[in-house]
Amino acid sequence: MKKNLKQVADSLFLCGIIPLFLLHRLCSIVGNRDASFWAFSQFLSLFPGRAGSYIRKTFYRLSMAHCARDCAILFGTIFSHADTEIASGVYIGPQCNIGKCIIEAHCTIGSGVHIMSGRKQHNFNDLTTPIQEQGGVFEKVTIGENTWIGNCALIMADIGKQCIVGAGSVVTKAMPDYSIIAGNPARVVRSRLELTDE
Repeated sequence: MKKNLKQVADSLFLCGIIPLFLLHRLCSIVGNRDASFWAFSQFLSLFPGRAGSYIRKTFYRLSMAHCARDCAILFGTIFSHADTEIASGVYIGPQCNIGKCIIEAHCTIGSGVHIMSGRKQHNFNDLTTPIQEQGGVFEKVTIGENTWIGNCALIMADIGKQCIVGAGSVVTKAMPDYSIIAGNPARVVRSRLELTDE
């Protein structure tokens, strides 16, 4: 019964979101796709509660590279790139800012987490040109399956599967599977594999 109700809700939200998605597509054709996506993401981030999460994930299923039907995207979370992938069972807490990335299955992202599109978004070598005008490179960051990222962490590099990232950590380099990560800059403080040996 519960499964049937979810399917009905999915269908209703899909019908309701199609006009908004078509407007997004029109804006993408006229202007810049990511700029349009970001603007719609800002708007959709303002809907509270479970209904808001349904609205967001339904829109992202249509507009992102991939967004699983059973993910949860809470209030205030904004995505900046349509070339983002969210796998099954992912939970993204409130007030997150998510760049170009792959979030693999069953990840838990705490409140206020920022996942940047890599470390090279802004060039700053030319002292005669404003930093805003120097451009940069957007890289796709991967968060491995079943990883938990604590509140207010800043992620600029890949994180392996089955990792735990401490609240407030600043991850500037790739981290291996099964790591417990903390600090600024973040480092591996322990392997989760060691816990199974105790």
